[in-house]
Amino acid sequence: MNFYAIRAIYLFEMARTWRTLLQSIVSPVISTSLYFVVFGAAIGSRISEINGISYGAFIVPGLIMLSLLTQSISNASFGIYFPKFVGTIYELLSAPVSYLEIVIAYVGAAASKSIILGLIILATAALFVPLQIQHPVWMLLFLVLTAVTFSLFGFIIGIWAGSFEQLQLVPLLIVTPLTFLGGSFYSIDMLPPFWRTVSLFNPVVYLVSGFRWSFFGVSDVNVGISLGMTLAFLAACLATIWWIFKTGWRVKA
Repeated sequence: MNFYAIRAIYLFEMARTWRTLLQSIVSPVISTSLYFVVFGAAIGSRISEINGISYGAFIVPGLIMLSLLTQSISNASFGIYFPKFVGTIYELLSAPVSYLEIVIAYVGAAASKSIILGLIILATAALFVPLQIQHPVWMLLFLVLTAVTFSLFGFIIGIWAGSFEQLQLVPLLIVTPLTFLGGSFYSIDMLPPFWRTVSLFNPVVYLVSGFRWSFFGVSDVNVGISLGMTLAFLAACLATIWWIFKTGWRVKA
């Protein structure tokens, strides 16, 4: 494996983050802080506690997960789509770099950005409410797995997309609504039985529930099931990327 090639692509992608610091880091942090202020102040005054946890603290894992999902997809999809858009993708494909090395570099950079952003948002949230992390190792595990999984998903979107409109289609119309309906700002146990059952078909529920468990030790679904669903989606993304490079679909188009 050519580690020099991986390092070069990885550092190039990370350097783009520091060049666009306002858009890459500051903007998502401000947006999440506004979510926290609005939901924490407006709704928190009406909902004092959920499962014995103050509402302000309860929504923190959901807010971090919301940012993590959207930024992982955005970073990875734009990272691989932009070379296609400007035509430099052919230089990458003709270089002595394997498809595996390309995936590791681009996905690794996108996941790194998202993890850094998630930790910054966690530190920001701690300024608003007192936080406890009962299972810090599990918290980091869910953070890393989710960032890598959705960076892989974003990489797939970036290969599939034929325009900037298509690049934003899945995150805006599918991922963001699923995140809002996935228990980010509430417990699905608060829903009527029918809608609670419907919510269990939303994969984001398992991500948010497992991540919240690592903070407070409470969850809507069993943490083992949450971890299993995360790993299953990770495996599905890996299988899809393997198929894309094996068949050459969209890669050499």
